[in-house]
Amino acid sequence: MTVKPEDGDRILRDNFAPWVLDLGLRVEEVGERRAVLRLPWSDRLAREGGGMSGQALMAAADTAMVIAVSGARDGFVPMTTVQQNTTFQRPIVGRDVLVAVRITKLGRTLAFADVTMTAEGEEEPAAHATTVYAVMG
Repeated sequence: MTVKPEDGDRILRDNFAPWVLDLGLRVEEVGERRAVLRLPWSDRLAREGGGMSGQALMAAADTAMVIAVSGARDGFVPMTTVQQNTTFQRPIVGRDVLVAVRITKLGRTLAFADVTMTAEGEEEPAAHATTVYAVMG
């Protein structure tokens, strides 16, 4: 089974907590070792000063990793975050965020990835994360 964007949206609906679903993430692309999700701009996700909150960006990166691993494994399997390190490079104000995951190593029990978060229409990343997931299925 090849995971398509609509399958990724279903994985989100079926496996994530309501507060994660409240972020409004949508799956734009899923490939063999990659995924791109869209985090829509919302004033509810802005912090003081008007920029997108780091907590929202980190949750989006963490969630996008699940979709990328699901694409690489041809469907959802149980998994959990082992590590996530995030750096914030510039604010995002009033724009959707494209959350692009590239799996750098997919082992039997661990998956490693780079996640780049870019404001729509920009070339330079606003944030970057590295993630490690334990794959249990």
